[in-house]
Amino acid sequence: MPIRQFISKLSPRNWAMIGGAAAVSIVFLVIVMQMASAPSYSTLLTGLDPSQTGKITSTLSTQGIAYEIQNNGTALAVESGKTAQARVALATAGLLGTQQPGFELFDKQQLGSSNFQQQITYQRALEGQLEQTIESIQGVSSAQVQLVLPDQQSQLFSDSTTPTTAAVLLSGSTSLDPSSVRGIAQLVASSVPGLSASKVTITDSTGQMLWPTANSADGTSGGLLSKQAAEASYDAQMAAQANALLTNTLGPGKSEVEVNADLNANQSTSDALQYNGKGIPLTQQSQTETLTGGGATTGTAGTAGNIPGYASTTGSGSKYSNKTLNTSYGVNKTITHLTVAPGAINRQTVSVLVDKSVPASEIPALQAAVSNAVGLNTKRGDVISFGQMTFAKTPTATTGTPLNPLVYAKYVLAGIAALIFLFFMRRALKKREQEPFAGQPTWVRELSSPRPIATLEPAPQQTQVMQLQPPVNVAKRQIEDLVERDPDRVAQQVRAWMSED
Repeated sequence: MPIRQFISKLSPRNWAMIGGAAAVSIVFLVIVMQMASAPSYSTLLTGLDPSQTGKITSTLSTQGIAYEIQNNGTALAVESGKTAQARVALATAGLLGTQQPGFELFDKQQLGSSNFQQQITYQRALEGQLEQTIESIQGVSSAQVQLVLPDQQSQLFSDSTTPTTAAVLLSGSTSLDPSSVRGIAQLVASSVPGLSASKVTITDSTGQMLWPTANSADGTSGGLLSKQAAEASYDAQMAAQANALLTNTLGPGKSEVEVNADLNANQSTSDALQYNGKGIPLTQQSQTETLTGGGATTGTAGTAGNIPGYASTTGSGSKYSNKTLNTSYGVNKTITHLTVAPGAINRQTVSVLVDKSVPASEIPALQAAVSNAVGLNTKRGDVISFGQMTFAKTPTATTGTPLNPLVYAKYVLAGIAALIFLFFMRRALKKREQEPFAGQPTWVRELSSPRPIATLEPAPQQTQVMQLQPPVNVAKRQIEDLVERDPDRVAQQVRAWMSED
């Protein structure tokens, strides 16, 4: 058969080349199939701020949408079939808005533009620069700034002037405390010429006004927090500490802590006066009087000038002495003027939920740890509650469609089978080459044995007159045909003859 003859003529080197070609073909097919089955991504956002990339990827992971970060974090691609779902998710979170350009607008401005065009370009550039700066603040997902800049030239000789105002809309700013909002107002006021903090209006995505507040309407105060803002800030801080403690202990997604505190937001003053029982002499005054008398004295009875008279008396000499000591003492006293800042805790309640996978024996230790973390005081009336329930599993997103090993297992097995077949085939051929030559073929014996002339001459009755032809060496012709048909066997016979000699 031609196929068997072709296989028998192959050398070990040829078999090695065929095996290598087969292995390369199998690897190429596997790579092509993997590339064909890999998910395709479509670019969704470009020109992203790297600080916003983490917020966008977190939102996509929550929705279970696979994504791919491109261009060093400034571009984002999602699966082609989930582009609309990704846009809806990012728009709901306020992360789909395009970023307004800043002062690079002046690079595209043409020569000969009017004063009005320059004013509008400056206003747009300033708004975009403020938006980029505000969005870099932690807790702000996106910001929109609208400025009202009056024309200074038109108001130069005018009696009434229009003040500069600014309006800021914040998205994703639920975690901002009043001090951060005040900082944003001061940032905008300091960036726009002629703008005061009282002319800045800041609102969130729900329409609630964040600035100016009731206690800072003039824009100059604002150091004091309202009761609701102070309680919200305290609750968030304590809950974050407790959640971090439980997350590091139990793992993510197994606990949730909420704190509700009642704070005293009233500022008060306290005056205290304290005396020390030990006196200290401040001034001391001493006075001494002495009088010495000698002989008798006589007196006349009667009156002289309405002054009564006394009878004369006699006696010996007399002495008079009087000492007076006056000391002024000062007592130590302490006068204390205290200003009690708002924020004292009246009462707080803590609610803790843990997953049912947490053993019940660990609940007391966790309760004690959370109580100490939030500063629970039972004498003040604080209460903590612990509960267990099955938590919902958070969907996790992958950066690509997971590969199914069974899909590529058949290709791998086919490649391994081909390699095993080629290995054993090469081994069998090599073993066959090393086997000794078994016996002498019949055709070789016929060629080597002498033949009588009578067998070569035709019988007399068969003698015919034929056309003369050139003599033909039949044995030579047979040997040539044999060499053409099976050269390997001829070569083996020749080697056998040479070994016999």
